[in-house]
Amino acid sequence: MKTVLEEISARIRENFEAKDSIREEGLKVSREVVRECRTASFALHAQDFEKADKSIKTAGKALEKLEVLFEGHADIYHAGFVEHAQQEYSEVSVLSSLLKEEEKIPSPEELRVEYAAYLNGLGDVVGELRRHVLDLVRNESFEKAEVFLGIMENIHAILMDFDYPDAITRGLRRKTDVSRSLIEKTRGDVVNAIGQKRLEAAMRNLESRL
Repeated sequence: MKTVLEEISARIRENFEAKDSIREEGLKVSREVVRECRTASFALHAQDFEKADKSIKTAGKALEKLEVLFEGHADIYHAGFVEHAQQEYSEVSVLSSLLKEEEKIPSPEELRVEYAAYLNGLGDVVGELRRHVLDLVRNESFEKAEVFLGIMENIHAILMDFDYPDAITRGLRRKTDVSRSLIEKTRGDVVNAIGQKRLEAAMRNLESRL
């Protein structure tokens, strides 16, 4: 009896040791993904698309490593940190496409990410676009600001269609609520800026007549 239990215990321990080692390596790689995605995000807002593309490509290759690393270990793959890395990658990949004004944004299949991670990444794109819209407003590029505000609204409308339990969407409802709040603030900022600009133009026009 003791020998049998010892053999079972040894097998379990061997399995756990392997999982623990894989998990530690996975955490390291997932942190690399997040780091590269954040580097890409800063580069995108600085209009440094070459640097952003390089970081996004590096992040994509790191995600591929995770797929191979966790093959046969679905329990660790779905532990949460891979999903977070996929969200960050989805967010910055879509943001890159939008800021470069490409005709289409990448799909979850093209990015090789889970659907819930992709949708949550889209939710985070709204916040990044708010930042871009405010930059456009400061530069008095009001028409483009309104275009990107419209994109924010379109993303929110898409997310609203996914009214499923959090167990499926992985917290999407909260991000959808946050995106609505950000859109309302951004719309107010754009409207106020345009109104202020028109008022200034009207006052200058009036002064020129006096």
